Amino acid sequence: MGGVYGIAMGGAFFGESMFSTRTDASKIALAYLIHRLKSTGFQLFDTQFITPHLASLGAIEIPKGKYKMLLSAALKHNARIDDPAYCEDVALIAQRNTQTS
Repeated sequence: MGGVYGIAMGGAFFGESMFSTRTDASKIALAYLIHRLKSTGFQLFDTQFITPHLASLGAIEIPKGKYKMLLSAALKHNARIDDPAYCEDVALIAQRNTQTS
């Protein structure tokens, strides 16, 4: 079992922490979350810091000024992480992620 949690505001998601009781379970949860955020209209995913794994999934560090602009725009955007139209098999996402890693 593994997961990732955070806070969603507008079109921004602020990742707080990851947890797992099995090896790499939190990494699978993170890949699923990234897919879900992209699919449901989120514009910004704040991860607090960059790890090699986050970088492998496309995370980049951005300057403070650019972050403030992106954050301002994202907070005005209406995205729903619980969008009922979203439907994706977590196993397929994990399989695609391991093929590209």
